[in-house]
Amino acid sequence: MTTADDREVRSASRRLAIQFAAIILVLFALLGVVIVAVVSAGQSEAAKRTLADASMVDSVHDAPRDLLITVVPLPGAGHGPDDDQSGVQSSTGLPDGLPDEQAIDRVAAGGDPETSTITAGGQDYLTQTDVRRGKVVQISYGLGEQREEITRLIVALVISGVIAAIAASLVGVFIARRAMRPLAESLAIQRRFVADASHELRTPLTLLSMRAQLLRRRVRDAGTSIPSPVSTGVDELVDDSKALAEIVEDLLTAADPRQDAAKEPVDLGEVAAAVTAATQARAQARGVEVESTSTGDVTVAGAAVSLRRMIVAIVDNAVDHAGSRVLIECARERDDVVLRVSDDGPGFAPDSGTRVFERFASARAQTGDTAGRRHYGLGLALVSEVVTRHGGTVTAANDGLDGGGRVTVRLPAGTT
Repeated sequence: MTTADDREVRSASRRLAIQFAAIILVLFALLGVVIVAVVSAGQSEAAKRTLADASMVDSVHDAPRDLLITVVPLPGAGHGPDDDQSGVQSSTGLPDGLPDEQAIDRVAAGGDPETSTITAGGQDYLTQTDVRRGKVVQISYGLGEQREEITRLIVALVISGVIAAIAASLVGVFIARRAMRPLAESLAIQRRFVADASHELRTPLTLLSMRAQLLRRRVRDAGTSIPSPVSTGVDELVDDSKALAEIVEDLLTAADPRQDAAKEPVDLGEVAAAVTAATQARAQARGVEVESTSTGDVTVAGAAVSLRRMIVAIVDNAVDHAGSRVLIECARERDDVVLRVSDDGPGFAPDSGTRVFERFASARAQTGDTAGRRHYGLGLALVSEVVTRHGGTVTAANDGLDGGGRVTVRLPAGTT
């Protein structure tokens, strides 16, 4: 491979590695969300069980270490030795915000038991307020350790995700380069072939075009009268040699993904008319009449040579299978330019679908060909490639002349 090819392989490998690492990160993030959600749910259940296990506690002396308790006697109850002047007992070291006096007042007034999360002293507490043995008991369980555990878990997941992404990137680069090298080598061979074909074909085609033009000049300058068929044939030879040189250039551009053909305004109706004129000789030899019509502004933005090659391939296919007539129609339909090529032949096979646009596929019944030409099933495949490059669509159906085949191409209308 050349240095440029190797750079392309490295660039493609990096892109694949980045995409692979991004996928790993997304999966890791989803896994982390699930883990954090499960752990949080488990912590919440553990806190609720702790409060449930302390349901019989009604004295600060009976409370476990991790619980903060406030006991308020209901009206009419006596005061114990550890009660304050109001008869309230509280765990030592209650933070600001505890007890929740409003919850105590509501429950003392006959309200239902309450469970809520309260922030006090910068920490969250799961707090339960209930009436037990003539007393309002409020038990608070600190959630600080649970929050710290969740934070440590998230940090661990983030670090693990970063390490996994870096490892995935390195492994992705290694695997991608090994997987893409055979493909890159095949592309390099293809490009060398294209370059060699370009070098070998351009020179003889240039000479052929020059000789055809020289022959036409001599025919026109000849003192003797030249039969009209000969003069017409020389003109066609010049046009065909020029078209062949342009087609070679277009094929080279299409084969090289690093190049894009320059787009220009192309009147599809004029191209169709030119193809119709060029096809007359072969069509007449087969006893087929070829007509073309154009309605409205049918200008598209594209490569004239590619579009001509597309129409030639469609018309060539129609002439090969037509019974006696081929019709080429160009029309403007809203924002599209539509090209329809219809024939009165046997049409396409009912189950052909998009297979007609695949390489080496044939979805038509074979007809007699006086020229004895062999069909390779490449014409409509090339049509599909050209249409795709121009941002259009192509379809095939049996709604042509007398139920024959019809190929319809839709291209975006435009002049630039």
